[in-house]
Amino acid sequence: MPVEYDRLNALLSDYTHNISRGGTFIRTDRPLGVGTMLSFTIRAPELGEPIVLRGVVRWVVDAEQARAGRTPGMGVAFVYDSPEHRAGLEARLDRLMVQSLGAAAFERLMGKPAPPGPA
Repeated sequence: MPVEYDRLNALLSDYTHNISRGGTFIRTDRPLGVGTMLSFTIRAPELGEPIVLRGVVRWVVDAEQARAGRTPGMGVAFVYDSPEHRAGLEARLDRLMVQSLGAAAFERLMGKPAPPGPA
């Protein structure tokens, strides 16, 4: 899914892979440094309204590691404003997973009933 974020006052557009309840991997040839806080927006037709998130870069795959066959980018852990914010985002991500994987796969993977409704 496309993701947009600011870097040095420029709006960048890259792609997110492996999004989960705790964070995401943003594929980019220009990763931010570990410890960098960022705000980013995930957009996809199945989402309806975009998801606006904050996170901190926890790990990076740089150009040298990418030459060894890994995908370049950065692992970002989500930062939540409150327990309610976290619960709302996790519920939305659960619904997105159901749309992508189907209810049966979600239930096997997450060990709980699939939530109803759109992401």
